[in-house]
Amino acid sequence: MFTLEQVRAEIATAGTIRAAVNMSNAALIRWDENAGALVGPSADIADRIAHELNQRLSLIQYGSAADILSAADGDEWDIAFIASDPSRTDRFSFSPPYISVDATYLVPVASPYQTADELDSNGIRIASARSAAYTKQLERTLKRATVLHVDSPAAALDFLADRECDAAAGLTEFLFNASERMEGFRVVDGVFSRIPQTIAVHKRATNASLFFADFVRRLGGADAGGEKGGVDGVVRSATRCRSRW
Repeated sequence: MFTLEQVRAEIATAGTIRAAVNMSNAALIRWDENAGALVGPSADIADRIAHELNQRLSLIQYGSAADILSAADGDEWDIAFIASDPSRTDRFSFSPPYISVDATYLVPVASPYQTADELDSNGIRIASARSAAYTKQLERTLKRATVLHVDSPAAALDFLADRECDAAAGLTEFLFNASERMEGFRVVDGVFSRIPQTIAVHKRATNASLFFADFVRRLGGADAGGEKGGVDGVVRSATRCRSRW
């Protein structure tokens, strides 16, 4: 078992929990201009964690999961809202999933392909961010199409816009937002992956790992709450770099 004091000693040594969030995942967190705050399931859950541990909270924004991972050894964050991945378990401990998000494809409007499954065809080139969890899923499941590795989800869109690929892979909400900005492109029907989203801590934070496993089980997790589940009863009071106190 663990005590809250042990957890605080591992992830809030200065009295503040620094929580890394992936701003490219709009289904989980985004900046709301009207509210003047970060909103979404990740922001809600971070608030609740800080409340339970009676600590201040600072949300540290990153442009991608790759950026979060790159910053892991630089003492920039204490916990991270990222996808679970077996290849990362040597460095991090992951909670059970608190939500799952979908990944699909963006294609030109004139593309003959209507569904995600149809794009796994000979000669099809799919641009996908090399460090994204959904890219690993693509590599495991595609049998005919080719994955073109790019630096980020935004770079995949650039490849598509420049006609250097036939489709861009990405999180569904990210791609829907992109289709509203990019004339001549649409999101296909269906998904190729559902990615479990977790709370990660450094491997050395053993008590915090136990705390988050228990915490997510008490939330209900993705299995109980549904793939679009969230957290009820949490005040959405985030700011770009905020403190609860």
